Amino acid sequence: MKTICSNCEAENDANSKYCSVCGFKLPLQENEAVVPSIEKKKADKPERKFNLKTFLGFVVGFIVMFFLTQFLFKPSSDSTIDKQLVEAANQMNKNCPMNVDQNTTLKNAVALPNKTFQYNYVLVGITKADVKIDTVRKYIFPRILEDVRNNPQLKSFRDNKVTIKYNYTDSNGAFVTEYIVKPEMYEN
Repeated sequence: MKTICSNCEAENDANSKYCSVCGFKLPLQENEAVVPSIEKKKADKPERKFNLKTFLGFVVGFIVMFFLTQFLFKPSSDSTIDKQLVEAANQMNKNCPMNVDQNTTLKNAVALPNKTFQYNYVLVGITKADVKIDTVRKYIFPRILEDVRNNPQLKSFRDNKVTIKYNYTDSNGAFVTEYIVKPEMYEN
């Protein structure tokens, strides 16, 4: 849409304030009508009031979701113990292999799932054929159980009801025997 200058009758853009030919001030046609309509629309809109119920709903919803996520994603105490067992195994393995006596070497220690700790031993200079399993079960296993029950270094294992596995292989790496000490065995 064009605006006609009242001074020189030249055509000008509708948005122009002054005539492009003579510089005379052009009348405001649509701009005057637009400004009041915008102000009228602003006046027609109702002001938003602070809605206390909506605000409280958001706050309560946020608090409920926060505690729900804390409860759902909180690590269980068993997983915390498993992490501590992994750390204990890593510390112990820094000194492995370790000679326990002339016939036994601790190869390594492993933290297994479900609060289980495993010691892996190698019987030095002994093959599977040389081992009498009945003798081991009769004399060695009771000593291991007594050690688990009374050794102060294993107190945290006892307190957290950790299952302790003792795995034995011969000097060739062949499996010889395993002894598992469960919490019900060492609890008095």
